[in-house]
Amino acid sequence: MTQREIRPGRIALVASDTEEAHQALVSLTALYGNATPGEADVIVALGGDGLMLQTLHRFMNSGIPIYGMNRGSVGFLMNEYQEDGLLERLAAADVTTIHPLYMQAIDQAGVQYSARAINEVSLLRQTYQAAKLRISVDGRERLEELICDGCLVATPAGSTAYNLSAHGPILPISAPLLALTPISAFRPRRWRGALVPNHAVVEIEVMESAKRPVSAAADHTEIRNVAKVSVREDKSSACLIMSDAGHGWDERILSEMFRY
Repeated sequence: MTQREIRPGRIALVASDTEEAHQALVSLTALYGNATPGEADVIVALGGDGLMLQTLHRFMNSGIPIYGMNRGSVGFLMNEYQEDGLLERLAAADVTTIHPLYMQAIDQAGVQYSARAINEVSLLRQTYQAAKLRISVDGRERLEELICDGCLVATPAGSTAYNLSAHGPILPISAPLLALTPISAFRPRRWRGALVPNHAVVEIEVMESAKRPVSAAADHTEIRNVAKVSVREDKSSACLIMSDAGHGWDERILSEMFRY
């Protein structure tokens, strides 16, 4: 593993709004300083997975790696919080490149939207009535009618998040796959989803959209009353995420696979 050069005074710190994260920000600033992101070799995010996703989106395509330390509630994306030896940990950390999903959505009025997702693109019913969806992959219809609460397309990085809660498969971080997972499927009841190549385009059409409205969310960006959504991996965009040596993405995902 190649050591990465982290120069003193070239760490940028960002923190969530919690008291715990604010205290960590004060302590680490006193020890290591707090550079502006434009001057930084690395950005250290202090909070939970929500802050980590926001930071990855904010600095997407910047070439600056993001190292998270858990000062939140979940912290799957984060490393353990320790104040001592941070420069050494950063220098030895593994860096993983993550490509986001690119969502294009058209709402019932014909307005087009686009957004990117690091974890998943999810479609969810907006009312008491189940959604009725038609699913195609690379222009070929694969599921004529899915009656459900919704469905999602997840990256390997996001496969342990909402996708896992919906009983979708966990994907190794380097797998060239996306998980297509139904949420509370009513018909066909036995369909458990699919694995599709990461170069595929998944198209989801909302049937009876006026009667059965559906929203689409790409991470924290939500579009209401969608009529059609397409999802693909965006190879032209990238985020760099840092993990402590020996506790990288492959290890985290393997540990999650054997959790019971």
